[in-house]
Amino acid sequence: ITVNMNLIPFDPAPASVTSGVRIGTAAVTTRGLGNAEMVQIADFIARVAENLGNTEIYDAVRAEVNALAARFPMPQIIC
Repeated sequence: ITVNMNLIPFDPAPASVTSGVRIGTAAVTTRGLGNAEMVQIADFIARVAENLGNTEIYDAVRAEVNALAARFPMPQIIC
């Protein structure tokens, strides 16, 4: 998943301040994840964001992310 900071249209903050977060999902769809998995990923993000500094939550989410990723292996690149 690609995450980067982006400008928000009509944001009152100066252009040098990026107030928005863009979450790109091209890699997720390439690996074959669907709507149900995207809901699960959104839950991972929310749980971490709502529990900043809580390493127990980080560890639990990390384990769930690893389990999810194991179900959808990286596609093979043929050269």
